[in-house]
Amino acid sequence: MKICLVGSSGGHLTHLYMLKPFWQEHDRAWVTFDKADAQSLLQGEKMYPCYFPTNRNIKNLLRNTVVAWKVLRKEKPDLIISTGAAVAVPFFYLGKLFGAKTAYIEVFDRIDKPTLTGRLVHPVTDLFVVQWEEMLDVYSGSVNLGSIF
Repeated sequence: MKICLVGSSGGHLTHLYMLKPFWQEHDRAWVTFDKADAQSLLQGEKMYPCYFPTNRNIKNLLRNTVVAWKVLRKEKPDLIISTGAAVAVPFFYLGKLFGAKTAYIEVFDRIDKPTLTGRLVHPVTDLFVVQWEEMLDVYSGSVNLGSIF
């Protein structure tokens, strides 16, 4: 299986990295901000930089849509996984056009309200994971697999 892991640097990237027992045996590519924390954490990994800031930034949404198109055409992932934030949006929508499955993990610090990214990707997400029981009422069809921590 080929996996594309997409997320902002910082906490979102840390959450993705914590899934290492799942992704370490698979062919994978990362998409994140080209920042020091990402460069350090992903040293030796295949990484594609994306544009930031992303939240509520239409210009970078459009630029990241071009990045998503290029990465998805080149990598042809079977599965796209994201923990947010907004960079996930173009990857999930274009990923569906490319036939990829999508899995989104809502952030740990949301206990009873949706994130903007979660609301945007929920309609095209094959597996929507929440980390709190209360969030099952927020996102229809979601599953609670507990905390990543």
